Amino acid sequence: MAVPQNTGFERRVLGAMEAAPSRIPVVLGGCGTGRTTLLQRLRERLGRGAAQYIDVERCATTPERFLQSVTAASPFPWRAAEHQPATAREAFDILIVFLDTARAPGGEPCTFLLDEVLELRTFESFPGLRHVLRDMLVALAASPNRFVLTTRYVARAHRVLRDATSRFEVMHLPSLAASDVTEILAPTFNGYEQMPTDDRDYLGRAVQALTDGRAAYVRGIGDTMSQMGRGADPISALTALMSVDGALNHWCQFCYELRLHRARGYGALKAILDVLAEEEPLTLTEISHRLHRTPGSTKDYLSWLEDVDLVTSRQKRYSFTDPMLRLWVRLHCRPTPPGDEDVVREVQLYALGRLPSPEPAPALAYAGVEATPDERKSWGIIEID
Repeated sequence: MAVPQNTGFERRVLGAMEAAPSRIPVVLGGCGTGRTTLLQRLRERLGRGAAQYIDVERCATTPERFLQSVTAASPFPWRAAEHQPATAREAFDILIVFLDTARAPGGEPCTFLLDEVLELRTFESFPGLRHVLRDMLVALAASPNRFVLTTRYVARAHRVLRDATSRFEVMHLPSLAASDVTEILAPTFNGYEQMPTDDRDYLGRAVQALTDGRAAYVRGIGDTMSQMGRGADPISALTALMSVDGALNHWCQFCYELRLHRARGYGALKAILDVLAEEEPLTLTEISHRLHRTPGSTKDYLSWLEDVDLVTSRQKRYSFTDPMLRLWVRLHCRPTPPGDEDVVREVQLYALGRLPSPEPAPALAYAGVEATPDERKSWGIIEID
């Protein structure tokens, strides 16, 4: 299921790249917001001979092997035999030379699309590479080539770029609007041929609210409704996705573990997330009391969670950055896997807290087949004592 092209945001990125002198967009967005999709679209738009996409997170191992994998997969001419590094520092320096001097056909500047660029910090454990990100940013800022950088770590990116030159332009990838969600779900409902406009619009707003506008979650709900067939609704789809074998269960587990492993204080951080899953927002004092730790140590833990964007502080009250991840923690961070009744209950509580104000229940006719009155149910929501 395709995600609609955010033409306005892509035009902004391209405009920064095409400015004179060109700027370097740094696209920030959480898990599942569409950063990789954006870069792949840019590569297709610019042409595979003029742009190279590099998934830094997947191939940042040692500086030597990273250099080898990047240059071997590059569409730009490079005589690897002439550049054989003897140390990790030499490999990193050669990488910088490659990013700076590579050229597209005709000798024109080329474009590098660096996905999850902050993963270059992996190299900082090697001798002579204590300031990898700083050195890389300095080199990119001085290069005639063009670059687009992305990362899921918003707080860290702002800190890294604090002293960078004005050539870097931070761009926060926007959440999907309700109209975008409606477009994504159109194939599930046969282009809404048999659905009233009000019901279609409410469906888009409802799914946007349930997913917080994250593209991966919207796609998951849309795909699952297609598989479920006639009479499918977003809450039933989300319930299936959050079950033990559901795709969103596995996706949330990946995002949860990935961010925690990039932070300090693994066990204590999990405990705070458990506390916030039970109730949010909470103040520092409230969290420290529930955690049975001092406010000072709790403040450190919270700062580490903020550093990897797992929690957000507003008016000194802390909550999950991603509400769907909070639902996952409530369900799956427990001694035993949740049963079907547990998943139904938690998903319904989650939906009741996020759905738009009540309107007439949408007639969710699947694939253009008109539903009977009995099938026009309220998305499976029941009263919970």
